Amino acid sequence: MSKYKIQRDDTVIVTTGKHKGATGRVIDILTDSDSVIIEQVNLVTRQVKPQGGRAGGTVEKEAAIHISNVSLYDAKEGRKVKAAWSVVDGKKVRVDRKTGAALAKA
Repeated sequence: MSKYKIQRDDTVIVTTGKHKGATGRVIDILTDSDSVIIEQVNLVTRQVKPQGGRAGGTVEKEAAIHISNVSLYDAKEGRKVKAAWSVVDGKKVRVDRKTGAALAKA
């Protein structure tokens, strides 16, 4: 099972730092540095060389944010969600600590 309560394709909100309040979908989780990459958040510019059919130039891409600086986000209720692990019908699932409802895998 996963070490983190945040998983790929979850919607998260940034809780601290320059991008505080920004929400987005988790693209990737970097377990070696305990970081996440969030779609269209923490954009940086990079210079790339032409390679194959791709042209060179300046490219904007997402940079990593430490996983402790993001929280799960429920867009329907418009609030941060604290998650816990629980066993439901013999399967280990994430549940909302406040409501007890199972968090659906996006």
